[in-house]
Amino acid sequence: MMHGGGWWRYIAHDETQGQPKVDRKLLIRALGYGRPYTLLIAVVLITILVGAVIDLIPPLLFRDLIDNVIPGRDFTRLNWLAVGMIGIPILSNLIGVLQRWASAKAGEGIIYDLRQQMYTHIQKMSIRFFTHTKSGEIISRLNNDVVGAQSAITGTIPNIVTNLFTLVSTLVVMLTFEWRLTVLSVIVLPLFLLPAKRVARILREIRRQAMEYNADMSSHIGETLSINGAMLVKIFGRQRKELERYRSTNAKVRDIGVRRALVGRWFFMGLGLSAAIGTALVYWVGGRFVLDGALTVGTIVAFSSYIFRLYGPISALTNVQVEFAQAMVSFERVFEYLDLPVEIADTTGAVEILRAEGRISFENVSFSYIREGDALDVPPDKQRENGFSLSKTDGKEENPIPFIATRRWALKDLTFKIEPGELVALVGPSGAGKTTITYMLPRLYDPTEGRILLDGHDLRTISQESLAQQIGMVTQETYLFHDTVRANLLYARPGATDAELEAASRAANIHDFISRLPNGYDTIVGERGYRFSGGEKQRIAIARVVLKDPRILILDEATSHLDSQSESLIQTALEPLFNGRTSIVIAHRLSTVLSADKILVVDEGQIVESGTHKDLIQRGGLYAELYQTQFGQELSV
Repeated sequence: MMHGGGWWRYIAHDETQGQPKVDRKLLIRALGYGRPYTLLIAVVLITILVGAVIDLIPPLLFRDLIDNVIPGRDFTRLNWLAVGMIGIPILSNLIGVLQRWASAKAGEGIIYDLRQQMYTHIQKMSIRFFTHTKSGEIISRLNNDVVGAQSAITGTIPNIVTNLFTLVSTLVVMLTFEWRLTVLSVIVLPLFLLPAKRVARILREIRRQAMEYNADMSSHIGETLSINGAMLVKIFGRQRKELERYRSTNAKVRDIGVRRALVGRWFFMGLGLSAAIGTALVYWVGGRFVLDGALTVGTIVAFSSYIFRLYGPISALTNVQVEFAQAMVSFERVFEYLDLPVEIADTTGAVEILRAEGRISFENVSFSYIREGDALDVPPDKQRENGFSLSKTDGKEENPIPFIATRRWALKDLTFKIEPGELVALVGPSGAGKTTITYMLPRLYDPTEGRILLDGHDLRTISQESLAQQIGMVTQETYLFHDTVRANLLYARPGATDAELEAASRAANIHDFISRLPNGYDTIVGERGYRFSGGEKQRIAIARVVLKDPRILILDEATSHLDSQSESLIQTALEPLFNGRTSIVIAHRLSTVLSADKILVVDEGQIVESGTHKDLIQRGGLYAELYQTQFGQELSV
């Protein structure tokens, strides 16, 4: 696996390098996601303030009850106090319901926006991103991190406002009661503040580690419990090994959770002890004031109630640094993905092609899967064997890292033309670069050097959506969604009629098979289509492309999983499809080669021969060799 100087290195190594700080820029950016929900957030804040004011009233009622109502035997006032003691909690809870509604509405909206933005951005990423990123990591960012980021806006920030207002209002009321006890109450404040900074740093790191471990666990689950992964594990008898791997990762998740809980518990124990010291001091001194006649019993009872309202917000505000630091880790991880540069994007004023002629030109095209500046965990001697050059080493030949690989060309200086309607066969040994050539046309990758033209337009200047409409492609590995056969076919053209669906299926020699299924076209294909054989899946994929009716057709080993009879039927059905379309076929069967208008022979990323079958046989070069070894068996049958 490659690491190093691309955006994937930023993802892969960010966790072990310096941690981003919760700075003003990050905070402003995070708060920006709450802007569309300003009204709802305002409702949350207003209800918080109103609720805080209402909650100041009960201690006053208690003081009045003890100091005035009971000594004066005022039954009328007692009734009103009882009504107030019932009514205030009811009103407070109704306000809380309104606050929760507004908070949930804003919070879920922010989750929706973040997920939508992340999904949209990730959809724009090139194939290179997906080949270097675990699917479990992507899912973790879309699910766990987005929810964590949302909590910062709808949880942590409103809590700060609530506790600040509660703290200030409580202090004001306490000062009106007895300023000396109020000063005594805040003397213990340093005991709250001292551990906060260190604990915040520790819990922030613990949370980031926990996210990494959870992402690893998600990746492991996705890889080993998918249909492909489960089959591989069973075939090689690696269940015990995978169980051990999962147990190891699961244990890390467990242990980091225990550590987080313990650190938090010790922290809150310290806060509780500080509050207990402050409360004891107030009761001790306040009790002396009562005994001396300086305070009434009702005042000290009300004052004691306010002490809890004072220390609660202080504890919460002391802990808010911890909570906020943890919540902002989620935003950092979300922003890491949102800030990834889009490698392949539409240019300003990109050309929309409604119907391509199909004229294709490769002009001095070179391509490398490894970009300049990418560090590779490969020893220098192995680098040289594989065509890498070193621009930097640590001076130790035997040390595999660090070094920077410049380029190893998958394609090198390709120049050729394909005229509209031509059928071109790509032939060459495995790993020669045939599939890479086909990946260039739909812009799964862009050339590292040179350019590719379609009808005279550089592919980079054509909108990706309109380009995709012109190209139909059947790849080596057929992918089907876990849905019905109909839904998988209609993915090519959602508006197709049943008649068109059936015609495309007949063309791919799959209609009769589909008709015999329990629910016909409405049969669920299963995870990745594994209810069907390789040949059946491939014929469905071919039917899907037939239904799309593209101007340019690319078949990458499209008949490699078919038996001879099915291949013959499909070849016959595809002949009309080739007519009038530019077709590029990676040929592994003799029939395709013989029917091609032009054959391009690819070796080590270069076009070493081109021409018709007859011309190339007469030359006696690489094609003639491949013809005898690759197709000789077909000739002898």
